Amino acid sequence: MHLVVGLGNPGARYERTRHNVGFDAVDVLADRHGASLAEKRFKARLGKGFIGSEAAWFIKPQTFMNLSGDSVGPAAGFYRVPVERIVVIHDDLDLPFGTVKVKSGGGHGGHNGLRDLVKKLPSPGFVRVRVGIGRPDGPQDTASWVLSRWRPEQARLVPELVERAADTVESVLAVGVTDAMNRWNGEPPIQD
Repeated sequence: MHLVVGLGNPGARYERTRHNVGFDAVDVLADRHGASLAEKRFKARLGKGFIGSEAAWFIKPQTFMNLSGDSVGPAAGFYRVPVERIVVIHDDLDLPFGTVKVKSGGGHGGHNGLRDLVKKLPSPGFVRVRVGIGRPDGPQDTASWVLSRWRPEQARLVPELVERAADTVESVLAVGVTDAMNRWNGEPPIQD
């Protein structure tokens, strides 16, 4: 069993924002693998599906980003999923827009959703699928940048970016973290 967690913020106000790219990728995965995300437990929307032969709970915490661990921690405990079988999809300012990379373990890098997961899970050894959103060009505040909607030239590429993130999660479950890193971490960013 795996937990596939998309980080984001609930509510229409946050839809189609950079910070919700994890939610968007979980929606794609749930659709691909027949999970409805209709169940409401652990302060989350979730549904069960299979990626190949691997069972997975697809989870969208409804706690807001900064309290994601309040959802993921109890779900992992209930389903007895070890931390290394938790795959978290999240936005990453430090990657150029259009980039998707896999990482196993590590710190939170200033990301408040990851910070809460690191604090509330038994270890920071979960897998991260990092989706590059880039940094603002000018002096814009980081918080307002991640909570803003995509620029028009990016918005039309986001569906492809989200599909790539979903493909990456499928690779992690199918071939393991190391092989998925070898496959995806060298891919160039999605561009025009």
